[in-house]
Amino acid sequence: MKPNRLFHRAALLLLALVLVLVSGGASAVEPAATHAKHYVCPPCAQPCDAKVHDKPGTCPLCGMKLVEQQEAAAPAPPRKKVAILIFNGVEIIDYTGPYEVFGGANYDVFTVAETRAPVTTAMGMTVVPKHAFADAPQADVVVVPGGGVTEAQHSAPTLAWVKQQSTRVQQLMSVCNGAFILANAGLLDGLSATTTYINLEKFQAAFPKVKVVDDQRFVDNGRIITTAGLAAGIDGALHVVSKLDGLGLAQRVALAGEYDWRPRASFVRAALADRLIPQVDVDALGDWDIASTEGGTDRWELVLEGRSALSATQLMTQLGQGLAAGRWTRLEPASASAASPLRSDWRFSGRKGEPWTGVLTLQPRPGAAGQYTAKLAIARAG
Repeated sequence: MKPNRLFHRAALLLLALVLVLVSGGASAVEPAATHAKHYVCPPCAQPCDAKVHDKPGTCPLCGMKLVEQQEAAAPAPPRKKVAILIFNGVEIIDYTGPYEVFGGANYDVFTVAETRAPVTTAMGMTVVPKHAFADAPQADVVVVPGGGVTEAQHSAPTLAWVKQQSTRVQQLMSVCNGAFILANAGLLDGLSATTTYINLEKFQAAFPKVKVVDDQRFVDNGRIITTAGLAAGIDGALHVVSKLDGLGLAQRVALAGEYDWRPRASFVRAALADRLIPQVDVDALGDWDIASTEGGTDRWELVLEGRSALSATQLMTQLGQGLAAGRWTRLEPASASAASPLRSDWRFSGRKGEPWTGVLTLQPRPGAAGQYTAKLAIARAG
């Protein structure tokens, strides 16, 4: 065989060998090039940010949905900013409830006040605001809580800041009687709004241009949302999250916080029947404690236990006068035999004119002179 043919055949054999080696090598290194996926929670400024998980799911510490590590390392979109107003006398749950919700949604949450001086909340908690009005970054959401709002609702700098923010934010939300601050800023005229149940009448009298709502936990006017008292601020914050980033995220935040969120829940404190009971000053009649109080929108039962220097007849007379002052009408007993100094029957009208009935009873405690159990039961008639 000629040398050039031998050389050509050797070259072909060498080429085939190289192809085999390359093919085999590729298959040999392929498994090593395939890395197992790792998962982390989105940055939440907690120690769990440094933990790496082998499987998808939720972070056992912060409850956020785990994402692939490579995805988490990619530049994240800007976090929504939430400014929460605080002031001397601010109600704790009014601002911390929404703070927890928005923080759980991975929003950038911060407190803001007129100055950076420490604030004393209701019940004596001391809080240092993160920002003053002058240096606070522009927020996407502003929360105006309630509490002791006497000064805040008439503070010119506070009202000016809230009014300014109302034109710049995506959502402005008040909690409890924080609605008084919004109303004093002129932001609720012509809108529907709510507040804590004990302030509804006062709110309507102070701001006749506002349509006061007493049967909703929060009222959404689009950009401006008002909520009822205290824990209703959590519902309002979850509603804001659902508007901005979807119902699924809001539900995950509620579950992570072990909060039984029901967006269409019928429970509204202002709608409960005990609001129809006149405010009787029982402390002026002795030393009394509430033994139980329960009911719903169509009925209520209130039981008091206490001691008094008054006789049972005198107590019934005084209690009856208190009910009559609340525009209740006492019913005459059906017969003389049915008359009892320790029971009285009443009728009155509800907030919309519907008929109600009530029964007041007083029972002396056996073997305990001057000690009594009083029970008032009311129910919607018909």
